[in-house]
Amino acid sequence: MLVYSIHRLLIMIPTLLAISVIVFIIIQLPPGDYLSTYIAELQSQGEAVNADKIAFLREQYGLDRPLIEQYFRWVFGLLQGDLGYSFEFNLPVNQVIGDRMLLTFLVSFATVLFTYIVAFPIGVYSATHQYSWGDYGLTFLGFLGLATPSFLLALVLLYFANVMFGTSIGGLMDPELIDQPWSWEKLLSVLEHLWVPVVVIGTSGTAAMVRRLRANLLDELQKQYVVTGRAKGLPPGRLLLKYPLRMALNPFIADIGTLLPAMLSGAAIVSVVLSLPTNGPMLLSALRSQDMYLAGSFLMIEACLIVVGVFVSDMALAVLDPRIRFHGGQAR
Repeated sequence: MLVYSIHRLLIMIPTLLAISVIVFIIIQLPPGDYLSTYIAELQSQGEAVNADKIAFLREQYGLDRPLIEQYFRWVFGLLQGDLGYSFEFNLPVNQVIGDRMLLTFLVSFATVLFTYIVAFPIGVYSATHQYSWGDYGLTFLGFLGLATPSFLLALVLLYFANVMFGTSIGGLMDPELIDQPWSWEKLLSVLEHLWVPVVVIGTSGTAAMVRRLRANLLDELQKQYVVTGRAKGLPPGRLLLKYPLRMALNPFIADIGTLLPAMLSGAAIVSVVLSLPTNGPMLLSALRSQDMYLAGSFLMIEACLIVVGVFVSDMALAVLDPRIRFHGGQAR
């Protein structure tokens, strides 16, 4: 186990280096750069462009240097905790994404809790009561959750929250608290607004998880070791929790690799509809305006979280399921 863990940790290093090259190529693929986009916007508005100022900015931010040199400067900055400078916001990237990262994590973490708390009991009940009225009703709700567009559900819940509870439309807090320092009033306002994006973002994920858990658990309940356990007189609850449910959790443990980056990226479309100050809309804006350091920082953070998440999921799967072997050629 220790050798396997060290091996996986060492593999993460070249993986992240390769990802950094791909990310840098992606953010450099569109023609021009942020300053080119900025010049085009000024010219479309009929404003004059100061060529000396543009040349000075291009030299100051290193945009006139070869791409390979820009890449190494960017990577070495990342290793030192310097995410670069955001041209669009005229601030270091660290300052731009600070509060947004916190709010995105809060929304995503609450959504994950909502998804697991709601999905697991429903999925277990549907599998253990197959073809009952409860199973049919929950299956119908699951299909309804999968079929309902998130942006449509967001609009409905916004109206419902405003009419029934007087919650302000959009955002994660009351408008007068947006630029205020953190306080109990601001925290309570965030909690008051939080349930709408959590329900909207978590509905489709909850419905999908219920269907997957039900299918996996039904498959395990029909296997021979479950029949043997019943024949030996094991209590139904103990038999369910110790064996079939444990094996049915493998796909959800494997999903940790995608769960961690999702917690910091946020649902971009829902965030735009709900006017959430999260990372999703900012990443879209950075990609459109070619704010390369801001967009690249978001992509690298998510890539790092994916690599770490895959490592954690592999370790958890090895502990959870003894059938997993670390070496494919290992003698059985």
